[in-house]
Amino acid sequence: MKVGLISDVHSNRVALEAVLEDMPAVDELYCAGDVVGYNPWPADCVDVLRERGVPTVMGNHDAAVAAETPFRFNGMAKAGVEHAKAQLSEEQLEWLASLPGERLECDGRVKLVHGHPDDPDRYTRYTYPREFSGRMLGDEDVLVLGHTHVQGAEQFAEGIVVNPGSVGQPRDGDPRAGYAVVDFDALTVETCRVEYDIEAVQKAVDEAGLPDRIGTRLARGE
Repeated sequence: MKVGLISDVHSNRVALEAVLEDMPAVDELYCAGDVVGYNPWPADCVDVLRERGVPTVMGNHDAAVAAETPFRFNGMAKAGVEHAKAQLSEEQLEWLASLPGERLECDGRVKLVHGHPDDPDRYTRYTYPREFSGRMLGDEDVLVLGHTHVQGAEQFAEGIVVNPGSVGQPRDGDPRAGYAVVDFDALTVETCRVEYDIEAVQKAVDEAGLPDRIGTRLARGE
């Protein structure tokens, strides 16, 4: 059995399409949050995950858009939140608002969170791959988290901790869209990257009246 993992799509339809096309055949697909925010296509990205029935947890940008949860966002993030609020239908907002903060999938073998499993505030703690530890795991075999936009995976005696990387706004110096695939038969994880048309996203950012840096940072993976 193989499971595909994505996170931090951030309204980047072009990157999401590239990831889904590049990803090998998987039995399930899971998302570790932040479907919306920053980029121009929140409605399209919500619809892709809804229509595919992808189990998804709520990220901080999702919460800011759907649950009116206040966060200390910078100007780019605020602009993306306001853009998403204006673009999403009531039905799409209800789907976002219904997302849980944590999910157990695959008969409890996979736990999905956005920030850190022990963070009571969900989004306060940023956990980078260098901080991954077997102590983060509970009864699950695979812990999936996002939030940092930095791809990484580590295998411990207790199981696997993985951040599949950001689909729509990588921040690890690699501008390619990130995802991961877990093979449960071998209990291994592969982190993957795929190129996409960044210039098309930059043009759409400009046309949507979003801050220029949302687009320019994509080319640098920052």
